[in-house]
Amino acid sequence: MTPDSVFKLAKLFRLQWEPAQKAHVLLYPEGMVKLNDSAGEIMTRIDGVKTVAEIVADLEQKFETTGLLEDVTGFMEVADGQGWIRRQGD
Repeated sequence: MTPDSVFKLAKLFRLQWEPAQKAHVLLYPEGMVKLNDSAGEIMTRIDGVKTVAEIVADLEQKFETTGLLEDVTGFMEVADGQGWIRRQGD
């Protein structure tokens, strides 16, 4: 994964806000994954268009901080490993 990588949600998953859970969730045929606030913020930006660097910049601007690249890529590597997201073009 590089800052120029672009990811999209995997086909079997749907991301949505779940009021009952008060959280973003990933829905899939066998169930649901409840995301914490940070994961939800990252996942809502994974759209098949934005690069990892653009997602990081969006989050750093929203939360008025810097140095999020390692945290964001760490989560995205886990999400990729779980099959929740796929690199664009795969």
